Amino acid sequence: MSSGGMDLEGFLKSKGVWFRILEKPSTIHTMDASKVTGIPLERITKSLVFKADGRPVLAIVPGDRKVDAAKLAKAVGAERIDLVPFSEAERFSGYPPGSTPPVHHANIVKIVLDAELMHFHTIYGGGGSRDRLIELRVEDALRLTDGIIADISKR
Repeated sequence: MSSGGMDLEGFLKSKGVWFRILEKPSTIHTMDASKVTGIPLERITKSLVFKADGRPVLAIVPGDRKVDAAKLAKAVGAERIDLVPFSEAERFSGYPPGSTPPVHHANIVKIVLDAELMHFHTIYGGGGSRDRLIELRVEDALRLTDGIIADISKR
């Protein structure tokens, strides 16, 4: 069961998309999630909340890359980009940091998936709690979020 009010599994089932839940020891950072699961770091996504001209957007990048704020601003057509602090991110995503999935969020106006993720058929993301990951098809993540693909990462 999800700890919060966000029912990730229920949402995915209602949309009829394929997904897989992986139980794991509790982790917050993608590096640790990769270590405990053996899944390559670049396939475990980081979902970070930013404010683009004050509006909450979610940037999804491979675990081995960082969000490039200038590229993200360009992708969403914003003058100013600010990372939302960990302590406030849950208000927008609906999930505690370390558990944010690529889909199904509380108060996010736009989702941007890094172009690097298009190399993969499936990606992993937070599973709604820190002790699980969810595996989804990239195309489903895009469709369910009405997301956009852009080059928003750097090494």
